[in-house]
Amino acid sequence: MELTATITIFPTKISSRSRNNQIITPFKRSKFYKTHFIKSSNVCKKPIFITKCSTNPLISDDKDNVIQDQDSSFSPNSSHDIENQKIPNSNIEKPVSNSSFSRGLVLDLGTEGAWDNGYIGSPVIKRFLSDEEERWYMWYYGRSGENSGSGCIGLAVSSNGVHWERGKGVASSGSDAGLVLKSSNDWWAFDTNGVMPGAVVIMSSSKIRASNAVYWMYYTGFSNEKIESLNDSLEFSLENPENGGKMGGFGKICRSLPGLAMSQDGRHWARIEGEHHSGALFDLGAEGEWDSMFISSPQVVFHSSGDLRMYYHSFDMEKGHFGIGMARSRDGMRWVKLGKIMGGGRSGSFDEYGVMNPCVVKNKTDGGYVMVYEGVSVDGTRSIGLAQSLDGLKEWRRVEDEPILKQGEENGCWDDGGVGSPCLVHMEGEKDEWRLYYKGIGQNGHSGIGMAVSEGNDVKNFRRWTGFHL
Repeated sequence: MELTATITIFPTKISSRSRNNQIITPFKRSKFYKTHFIKSSNVCKKPIFITKCSTNPLISDDKDNVIQDQDSSFSPNSSHDIENQKIPNSNIEKPVSNSSFSRGLVLDLGTEGAWDNGYIGSPVIKRFLSDEEERWYMWYYGRSGENSGSGCIGLAVSSNGVHWERGKGVASSGSDAGLVLKSSNDWWAFDTNGVMPGAVVIMSSSKIRASNAVYWMYYTGFSNEKIESLNDSLEFSLENPENGGKMGGFGKICRSLPGLAMSQDGRHWARIEGEHHSGALFDLGAEGEWDSMFISSPQVVFHSSGDLRMYYHSFDMEKGHFGIGMARSRDGMRWVKLGKIMGGGRSGSFDEYGVMNPCVVKNKTDGGYVMVYEGVSVDGTRSIGLAQSLDGLKEWRRVEDEPILKQGEENGCWDDGGVGSPCLVHMEGEKDEWRLYYKGIGQNGHSGIGMAVSEGNDVKNFRRWTGFHL
């Protein structure tokens, strides 16, 4: 049966160089997608709806917590059945060795000829629970090692969040894993030189089939414009995405902006044009502002009805360090910047040269907010730090002077070059623990995705995963 949905956007601005008023991806549109832009001068509180459904969708978080508008008539249990599709049985990953040199590693580079056999990182994790099963999705950045092509976004799936299945090529069917979003083919677009996931927010409704839930992906789009002055001001070299040069970087960084794409199955994505002329959601800061160089790693949190919050990072040329800033939105598409909320740490600290790649999670225990972030030292070494805030706005404080996860200590282990791009998942249940997924880099430049687990519900203490304890 062919599934068709119409997505209506109010009142999204259509660029004068729009694509005949249609959303286009750089590869053939699946039968599952038939999308249209519809112009309107009316302002609607709810920015998106699926045909024959209310315009008050639910927004679910990483598990089964569905945040519902007070006037919504939807069931709060609709996210339990998201994606009732079989896990693909092809390209099954071999179990990762639990030796000390691969401790914590849950996803390695792809096999020869795969789209992601050159580099992987930036994991975005979602966990779904139902009475019948547990399902995990991981969207991540990857690129091939056979050429210097631009980076793409892929999807891996799992039944336990540890053993992941991936695809070698494009995820063509509704149950595939693999490559799901490439860079744009439009010369004027902001994302012609690569795309990298930042966050996935899920809109769902009990009035439609679970497989018709709408995924909103906020991502970083890289252009072809190089920032020559940035590497000149650093004591180490960068590339896109931002890896320390001593860990395999090529000394190349391009301007980037935040973008938005939507999907019904997490695999087939349609770009949504933002208000910027390039299709991005918003522009760089003006000359002299802290985010005038680039905008990267947009991570979006739903706070309450009409209050979505985006955390992102840039490089503050005046201060000489990476910083994390914030923007707010009522509809998820039009954003207002609030400014920088975190900068470089104290002298000699693991994050003296700044903070980047934030992941913010609302702590369901105390109602506050937890941020894990990538800290950059003066020599470019990356570690993962922790900050907390009561309201998730500007009052952020570092919890520890030391990182909660450092690079691997044993020489020759897979992540002995640095760790970063954290993604935090709260494992509610009997153990009430946290999982920390992250990018790891070896001294030889080899990359992978790892996992650490907390000591109980203590979000300040993590150990690399070594196996299930029966």
